[in-house]
Amino acid sequence: MDFKDLFSSQNVVTNLSTTDLEQANNYIELVKAFARITYQSIYIIDYQRKAFEFVSDNPLFLAGLTSKQVREMGYSFYQKYVPEADFQMLIQINNAGFDFYQKIPLKERKLYVISYDFQIQDANKKYILINHKLTPCFLTEDGKIWKAICIVSLSSNVSSGNVTIEKLHADQLWELDLQTDRWSARRKINLSEREIEILRYYHRGLTIHETSEKIFVSIDTVKFHRRKLFEKLGVSNMNEALHFALNNRLL
Repeated sequence: MDFKDLFSSQNVVTNLSTTDLEQANNYIELVKAFARITYQSIYIIDYQRKAFEFVSDNPLFLAGLTSKQVREMGYSFYQKYVPEADFQMLIQINNAGFDFYQKIPLKERKLYVISYDFQIQDANKKYILINHKLTPCFLTEDGKIWKAICIVSLSSNVSSGNVTIEKLHADQLWELDLQTDRWSARRKINLSEREIEILRYYHRGLTIHETSEKIFVSIDTVKFHRRKLFEKLGVSNMNEALHFALNNRLL
């Protein structure tokens, strides 16, 4: 396997029109500003140059390197710091993602986000599981992705994969079965007002007893809602529930 396999033949960007180029005026400064105020790692892919245009200084995605070193390595960074099985999975996800993308109407293509988990080395040469989200930033006039922005955070899952595509403001998302390479649609998870309250108070460090006093219910009722929340999100504790909710913009 080679990192060049991560570039899809369905998204070859060669020549850029004047209209294409005008999109990108000074946008990088906004990305740099956002990177300064978030705990997540951010980087930008340039599909024409097949390179990383920007990599933030957050250490989560850097594998012990500097952001400049990762930027200069570009896609070969994946090949060196992602385990072989996960690297092959990334190629599979990339191909399936662009197959899906080709079916999206041109005017809607910026509304979609693909999310998946994979392992990467940290500064201590140990593998950690990260969540990786990618969305188009600039398109060419014929709808190819010219530049995409990627957000990296710690995953709340226990294994690699968990591939989804989500459309902004839509009620459903699509999941990729890595065994069959098929996408299937399902309804997005929605939290009740009570579940959101319980998560927010947990985020603030309140105990079950303190939460029950805040929302004027019994301790047993808080425990009941927590159990239902775990079942709904497929997690086993409040830490995992909070991480899942934050990572999936449920709060």
